[in-house]
Amino acid sequence: MNEMITKRNILLAQKVIKGLESRNMTGYYAGSRDEARKLALSLIGEGASVTMGGAMSAHEIGLVDALKAGNFNFIDRDEYEDKRAAMLAAYDADVFLSSANAITEDGIMVNIDGNANRVSAICQGPRKVVFIVGLNKVTPDLDSAMKRARSVAAPTNAQRFGLNTPCCKTGTCMDCKSPDTICCQFLITRFSRHKDRIHVILVNESLGF
Repeated sequence: MNEMITKRNILLAQKVIKGLESRNMTGYYAGSRDEARKLALSLIGEGASVTMGGAMSAHEIGLVDALKAGNFNFIDRDEYEDKRAAMLAAYDADVFLSSANAITEDGIMVNIDGNANRVSAICQGPRKVVFIVGLNKVTPDLDSAMKRARSVAAPTNAQRFGLNTPCCKTGTCMDCKSPDTICCQFLITRFSRHKDRIHVILVNESLGF
């Protein structure tokens, strides 16, 4: 990555980390995907039970493969016949992995969900939540974070899942009520009441959507 862009990203990450700290959450900067994966594994800890939502960023840094190959109890919902059972198992897991659809410069995260399994696990249940967030998802404020979540992340995910929504055709949010909509629940994480529960790894990469 261009040296000047990296320098800018480090400064941006420092600002976001300061914002997270003011909200009782812990932030980290990772200069590469490898660094992010190693940091995430150290936060998870060997022997831990781990599960996740549909976080592409965790796949992109090689974290999911490392969990499957290592000494972890990885609850892979794709291997469950009963998807509901896999989702419910998340609430008693040691660690839940996620990303954010957007994060503001002062540390507020926005996530949109269709089934609510991801946003509900972020809110309650797992003992620790580890976010993997590329710096491409940082926005100046909450308004722009909501816009990014609705008009960038949601349409791209709807296309990825092959859904029949207006945003799949237009590429932007149409505020639809389609039966296929994934914009059912909106979660704004602005503070963690429980210190050391939420950890956010900011990666010097473009990750996820």
